[in-house]
Amino acid sequence: VQLQASGGGLVQAGGSLRLSCTASGFALDNHAVGWFRQAPGKEREGVSCMSSSRTSTYYTDSVKGRFTISRDNAKKTVFLQMNGLKPEDTAVYYCAATWGWIPDCGGGYRYWGQGTQVTVSS
Repeated sequence: VQLQASGGGLVQAGGSLRLSCTASGFALDNHAVGWFRQAPGKEREGVSCMSSSRTSTYYTDSVKGRFTISRDNAKKTVFLQMNGLKPEDTAVYYCAATWGWIPDCGGGYRYWGQGTQVTVSS
């Protein structure tokens, strides 16, 4: 079981990045998926999550209107399109997957990727 995240990098404020997360070793289509981030000295927070059926999504307030989560079950891949990036978005971003649905991108996700660094310069 593996989740491989990619797409991070260094971008100027106002720029965009698209993170990808590809699953292997399990059927992603029956799992909820999520993106989390952890900035230096801060706790990990749920950024955006989506249910297996796509009927439920969650965005933390600070990214609403700027970030969009999507999934391509055929390719076993989850995306996070990040527009209008701000310096405060700088963090290591992790993708995760789990059975069922955890409200508000809470803890308890079963599978985790290795993280990809996103750095936004001012």
